[in-house]
Amino acid sequence: MNQGKVTLVGAGPGDPELLTLKAVKAIQSATVLFVDDLVSQGVVAYASPSARIVYVGKRGGCNSTPQAFIEKLMLTAVQEGCNVVRLKGGDPFIFGRGGEEVEHLQAAGVRVDVINGITAGLAAITSLGVPLTHREHAHGVVFVTGHAKPGDSGTDWPLLASTAYKARLTLVIYMGISGAGMIQNELLQGLPRDTPVAVIQNASLATQRHAVTTLGELCQTIEQHRLQSPSVIVVGDVLQGMLALAGSGDETVGNAGLRKTSA
Repeated sequence: MNQGKVTLVGAGPGDPELLTLKAVKAIQSATVLFVDDLVSQGVVAYASPSARIVYVGKRGGCNSTPQAFIEKLMLTAVQEGCNVVRLKGGDPFIFGRGGEEVEHLQAAGVRVDVINGITAGLAAITSLGVPLTHREHAHGVVFVTGHAKPGDSGTDWPLLASTAYKARLTLVIYMGISGAGMIQNELLQGLPRDTPVAVIQNASLATQRHAVTTLGELCQTIEQHRLQSPSVIVVGDVLQGMLALAGSGDETVGNAGLRKTSA
């Protein structure tokens, strides 16, 4: 029996036009695809009509297919000689558990390739016309998860806030909606209340919405506009221009600041 191979493919934030050419080729050539919950149907549409598509939804805060079971499914398929594509939202190596899957498969002697995708944090802020770094406002960027592994103490938010303030860093927080209250309170121990913040839901999709506010008003804004997961929270002075527009009335933090963006 010929052993197949596995390719971890970053499906990007949702808009299929943001896929790389290499990702499209891999999806088209797959005989089996294991697809995460946040991968859009526009991306899955590139799969061959003869391919077997298995949905193994993994969404933060919800019941998900156990990671060990997903790895077992992939290993079984590759042992059957399949060309397996593991289709993951965003980038496989940025909060996508791609590292765990590569380690497990390589330990079993399986060849694994990885194709990067545009991570949601980058796509979200870019959709607003704002950079993650700017020599006048931010000397670096930190990608951090707001959803810690069970049993893990998680991020030291006050320390991160203090570091971000001193080093002028942009914070990009994934999976932070459910813990926004705690994150806000702890970030305020090291960052001013008027630090600009943007919350972007469904980045790059036709259903994208966003609100621009301050760190001191973060939870109030999320509740007022009913922003939900999947959302990215961006914190930092790179958003000063958008916050100024909100203050001038061109784009308020209220209803006009909650915008639908076409993909």
